[in-house]
Amino acid sequence: MTYYHARAVEGDFEAVLERTRAALQQHGFGVLTEIDVQATLKAKIGQDFRPYRILGACNPVMAHEALQMESHVGAMLPCNVVVQQLEGGVEVFSIDPAASMRAIDNAALLEHAGTVGARLRAAVDAI
Repeated sequence: MTYYHARAVEGDFEAVLERTRAALQQHGFGVLTEIDVQATLKAKIGQDFRPYRILGACNPVMAHEALQMESHVGAMLPCNVVVQQLEGGVEVFSIDPAASMRAIDNAALLEHAGTVGARLRAAVDAI
């Protein structure tokens, strides 16, 4: 069992990042947070790192439904989608929400996480 869904994407890093944002939006997700890991590591500890961006994606309706099913599920939100530069290309990957939701004993929430995960996979595949 894997905890993420990934694919290699052609294009330069910034273009893939923009395409990722657009694909998320087309599949009902907004980007609530964005962490530039490369810039953060340079600023905080002086280390160089490859381009690596973490997007906190959220579908408001689905998040609201999850919060109604489990009051503490907010600790696992939003769903992270990562764009990273690798040798030879760019990779985009997203969390499989069902993988983390298995830690919660709530069958309805797990089913809901499967639906969210399917939408995230569709977004990643559309890039």
